[in-house]
Amino acid sequence: MTAKIIDGKLIAAQERDELSQKIAADESEDMPVLAVVLVGNNDASRIYVRNKKKAAAEVGIGCEVLEFAESIGENALLEVIDELNDNPHINGIIVQLPLPSHINSLRVLSKIRPDKDVDGFNPYNAGLLACREPEAIVSATPRGILKLLETTGIKLVGKHVVIIGRSNIVGRPVAMLLLNQDCTVSITHSKTENLPEIVYQADIVVAACGQPKLVKKDWIKDGAVVIDVGINRVDGKLCGDVDFDDVLEKASFVTPVPGGVGPMTVAMLLKNTYEAFQKQRLNGNVHKCSCGKNGCHCEHR
Repeated sequence: MTAKIIDGKLIAAQERDELSQKIAADESEDMPVLAVVLVGNNDASRIYVRNKKKAAAEVGIGCEVLEFAESIGENALLEVIDELNDNPHINGIIVQLPLPSHINSLRVLSKIRPDKDVDGFNPYNAGLLACREPEAIVSATPRGILKLLETTGIKLVGKHVVIIGRSNIVGRPVAMLLLNQDCTVSITHSKTENLPEIVYQADIVVAACGQPKLVKKDWIKDGAVVIDVGINRVDGKLCGDVDFDDVLEKASFVTPVPGGVGPMTVAMLLKNTYEAFQKQRLNGNVHKCSCGKNGCHCEHR
């Protein structure tokens, strides 16, 4: 058996193209606007933000990047979030992680207004997801994973999913999302005993633990679907948490790194922003500039 490669780059491009058409066809001509808060000089974070801004421009979403020195205080950052919450021109807010150690990330993420929390990290949205409420804004990476799984054509109902990793960003929300799809979900982590044996039971493996090439082919049962969320750099090259070449012999489908989950995260973030914009407009929470458009960059804004 040789696994089929799930082309996240292609699927993400299709998602962005579909979103671009929706925005272009919007008769109101309003532009959704995403605000990205970037703290410090983390090179990886800057690359991620640059990619998000470029992708946003391509689909017709405005993107305002607010940059702050690493020394910014927590209270000052919370005031920035308050201003964005109150700004009717801003429809989505994300805070690029990680934040400096002196800042409580959860406190900052909790400050984002839930209907503008397009990363889905506010505990309110996490709680809605856990309660199976459709109004929840689902984190971009888990939402992208679900889309990738849907493209395989495999029915998710009743499938055993083993997730390696329990982070608030991927492991926990993807567990809730797949549980809501009627999967049987097991969450494993660094303290799990007999990890390979547990992973071997899975119909679907989601690796999100930050350990380069941890998952080998003898961890995978024949025909399992393998979703690799990891992004690691080894000897100057990117690799995931799965030994890609090794598991090709056992899996039915597998995502590559790069080109798998990563592009889907950006696409789903943009989709979340557009959907947040639509809901805010429906509720009368979108304010237009005097030029007649929301999201413009006029000097009189």
